[in-house]
Amino acid sequence: MFKNILVPTDGSELSESTVARAITFAKEAGARVTFFYAQPDFPMPIYGEGALIDPTTPEQFSRAAQAEAERILSKAREAAALAEVTSSGDTVVSEVPYEAIIESAERNACDLIFMASHGRRGLSGFLLGSETQKVLTHSKIPVLVYR
Repeated sequence: MFKNILVPTDGSELSESTVARAITFAKEAGARVTFFYAQPDFPMPIYGEGALIDPTTPEQFSRAAQAEAERILSKAREAAALAEVTSSGDTVVSEVPYEAIIESAERNACDLIFMASHGRRGLSGFLLGSETQKVLTHSKIPVLVYR
């Protein structure tokens, strides 16, 4: 049914749980997995009274973000390899993660996006995480929300 599943990840504990479940799902479906990490863009400093100046240059920030992306995606790919599931990784710099997730799914010809609901409970459990909600609202590709 599904051939290539996009799994956005941010390296958090909840995200790692979602990665593990997505790998199991992909194995059962006979699908491959494309893991995706949206790198943050360099924050523009705001100067003014009482503002702190960050000595990090845009180049240093970019290198650190790329290294973090590689670490997170490598960990997910290793987990997939242990389960004998074919996988790849994708990352871009984006200020708007939900758009980057949808664009990655389209760019990688994914036919399902497998995302976490961000683990909210109670009344807030009715509302999904903001990025998940935005992907659900804007994606033309089916989205499976894992809780």
